[in-house]
Formats: sequence, C-alpha cells, structure tokens
Amino acid sequence: MTLSMHTMRPAKGAKSYPKRVGRGNASGKGTTAGRGGKGQTARSGGSGGLKLLGMRHLMLQSPKLRGFQSHRPKAAEVSLNALEGAFADGEAVNLATLKRKGLVPIPSKKAKILASGKLTKRLSVTGVAASEVAKEKILAAGGSVA
Repeated sequence: MTLSMHTMRPAKGAKSYPKRVGRGNASGKGTTAGRGGKGQTARSGGSGGLKLLGMRHLMLQSPKLRGFQSHRPKAAEVSLNALEGAFADGEAVNLATLKRKGLVPIPSKKAKILASGKLTKRLSVTGVAASEVAKEKILAAGGSVA
C-alpha cells in the first residue's frame, strides 16, 4: 500500500480540532462559523469582560455597600461630663486642647459638644460646635461659646 492523500488518516487518538470553519454551509460550520448570531461576541476579540469562572455565588453572597456613603468627616462627640472632668475653671476649649486631653481622636477634623451631663465650670469654647442645649448649659455656668 502506497502512501497517498486518499489513504492518509490521522494518528490514533489525535484530535480532529481545530475544525476549518466558515467554508460554506455544506461543511456544517458555515454562515456564522459557530460564533452564533451578530454583535460584539461574533467579532474577533469581542467576548471580553468580567470572567467569574464559576464563582458567581461568591459575588452574590458578598456584602454590598448600599445607599449613600458620605465622604464628609463626622464630628467627634464630646459630652459636658467629659469637659467637666478634663478642664479647669476658666480654661479655653478648642479642638487642639480636646485632642491634647484625649477627649477627641487626633485625626479628627471637627468636634461637637453634646449636652449629656452637667457643667459647673466657666469654659470659653471656640472653634468647636455645640448643640443648642449644650450652649445654654455652658452659658448658664458662666462660660462663653464662640
């Protein structure tokens, strides 16, 4: 038996792929050449995007950030009780002194005095926000709020 084109066969166990696609409808791989219909995925290099590789359930189960997340820094809260214990009579209260006394975290950009507790010392508050009731209590104790 001589070796010729009509007697050649692929080696045993060899894959018959890649198939020659797009060679007419009679080949069974014509027209769309196995690429489906029209659009981006029918084009060369078109089927990119996120590949979850069978881990879609991980994406669905992971917690999401819902709603609005403000980037504005929150003011650190300070109670009148904390001011009563940390400051002496007639002392100035500002953001720097609050940080120095450890009532407010050092990275804080703002602070607000809240009216929880009572105040008996005269304090002059500057550059720090205070609630309406806290202002009244500070003024009633003989202090000032600017």
